[in-house]
Amino acid sequence: MKKAERLIEENLKLVDLVIEVLDARIPFSSQNPNLQNILGDKPKLIALAKSDLASAEDTKLWLKKFRDEGISAVAVDAVQGTGIKKLISEAKILAEKNTHKLVKYGAKPRFARAMVIGIPNAGKSSLINRLAGVNHTKIENRPGVTRAKQWIKIADGLQLLDTPGILPPKFEDQNVALKLSWTYAISDEIHDLEPITYLLLETLAKKNPAGICERFKFSEPLPSEGQELLEKIGFKRGCIRKGGLLDVDKAVKLVLSEFRSGKLGRITLDEIFAG
Repeated sequence: MKKAERLIEENLKLVDLVIEVLDARIPFSSQNPNLQNILGDKPKLIALAKSDLASAEDTKLWLKKFRDEGISAVAVDAVQGTGIKKLISEAKILAEKNTHKLVKYGAKPRFARAMVIGIPNAGKSSLINRLAGVNHTKIENRPGVTRAKQWIKIADGLQLLDTPGILPPKFEDQNVALKLSWTYAISDEIHDLEPITYLLLETLAKKNPAGICERFKFSEPLPSEGQELLEKIGFKRGCIRKGGLLDVDKAVKLVLSEFRSGKLGRITLDEIFAG
């Protein structure tokens, strides 16, 4: 991650603005706390990606929060293309100060240049591909796929510099680390999935029980304990080992997959007062 941050610092002088891609489900937790120190006074535009997976009402509140803080912000859905035109328009406006200054001092007019930054698996590559209209970047639903910078031209007067996803070197807030694990910004390979899945189910049962009930055809009230709810889901979906016992690993993977793909309902995990 230090290497990725150095890459950003080295290339800031090449761009007019920075687009920070945040996961709309975790607008606070998906921010990199080191980023503002790196950017200095470079203009920043926030793109709340994966907005189709987040609560629409909560997304409106988060957009207002950022704008009240003087930060331009747009909600985008790279799959449907929602918010893309607005994002391009906002980026051009933020770039104008620098591009006009360059022309004033004798440079030829050029495309606005934006560096695209975001934590792993926040939706950065999907957004860039939607902007470019072609698959320039490799998309996989796992962290750490973009490993080097890439310049990408799009047809609307904007040139993008893609960068590897960056995470802070340590997590002082374990709740943040937990949410990054749920959304797959942190690889599943580095921790025990069973306890984080129990906590995820307990959170979903409190914040959006209707999503679970609709998906698995349950009736409310749901069990409040994550382990009990996992067992209920696992047996419902046939995650059973020899002897009629629950296949916990299979049930865990099922729940995480269904949550990450939005099949358990639209939900925003970060409260608006976070941070």
